[in-house]
Amino acid sequence: MTKKILVLIIPLFIFGCKVQQRQVSNKNTNTSYIPIERREYIKTFNSLAIKEMKRSRIPASITLAQALLESDNGNSTLATKANNHFGIKCHSSWSGPKVFHDDDKRNECFRKYRSVYDSYKNHSDFIANGDRYQFLFNYKTTDYKSWAKGLQKAGYATSRTYATMLIKIIEDNKLYDFDSGKEMDYSDPVNTGTDSLEFIAGDVDNFTISINKHKVYNQNRIDYIIVKKGDTYKAITEEFGMLPFEIYKYNELNQPAKISEGQILYLQPKRNKAGHGLEYHTVEAGETMYLISQKYGVKLNKLYEKNLMEKGDKSEIGKKLWLRNIKTHQEAIDETPVIEGFDK
Repeated sequence: MTKKILVLIIPLFIFGCKVQQRQVSNKNTNTSYIPIERREYIKTFNSLAIKEMKRSRIPASITLAQALLESDNGNSTLATKANNHFGIKCHSSWSGPKVFHDDDKRNECFRKYRSVYDSYKNHSDFIANGDRYQFLFNYKTTDYKSWAKGLQKAGYATSRTYATMLIKIIEDNKLYDFDSGKEMDYSDPVNTGTDSLEFIAGDVDNFTISINKHKVYNQNRIDYIIVKKGDTYKAITEEFGMLPFEIYKYNELNQPAKISEGQILYLQPKRNKAGHGLEYHTVEAGETMYLISQKYGVKLNKLYEKNLMEKGDKSEIGKKLWLRNIKTHQEAIDETPVIEGFDK
């Protein structure tokens, strides 16, 4: 599960396109898909969230916020191809249709639904039947803040800012109005201007959140911050409620380590490979293997492994470093420079 206060977007991708029409289907088709904007999604599916609230006692605002976040307003690959609006994986108990999609691991199994409502219903059942979520039902359906914080506490998503993201979506769009149980006309704008929380989380999850002293960024599905002048490791761990050793472990640092302004510090463990679409990196002047591993959120030993390098090896300027797949021996040979006067 994947499972984000003023929010700004890192413009790595183009978000929030206006649309003249939309296509919402309970069946997969080969017709072209037109992106749905957030307000259109809320207008279309708020009745499903209300219906599920009455059946399961999960606040409609929470369900809608999770759906918006997990499905990128209904535009994610899982939503469009499998009607899966909550990113729920198969798990051993699932015997229904399946679809395979790259997430934390390659070709992971996700649940596929006949309709969007089936996805909403299964999401409600997933929470209602999960032992770790039972304490949530002690909260009122109007207490969306406790529900959001409780979902994060129960481990619904790995992000340390998951509750903050849900609450921001709810308040920006006044989704708490749906917790009254009444369907409303959502045709008129709730607020003027653009939502302050427009980002893609379904398939692309690069975004920024201003929280406490630091902005929390996300890359490769990992939360991180940029060190500011005057920061200390102790202050950062206290700000984000971390254990003292975590900040060092997640960033592959030895204690004590120097902290520098502009330094990337991850708040979660780095991954074994870079995000989708980032196949390789061309080394620039001043870059070390460690700095490159931090830049893409890839564990240092995995970066060495993918490039057939030994720990401690340095990379030359202009060299192509693989970030997702292991370089083959043939690729290594092909990159070997040809010296004039000698046969290869």
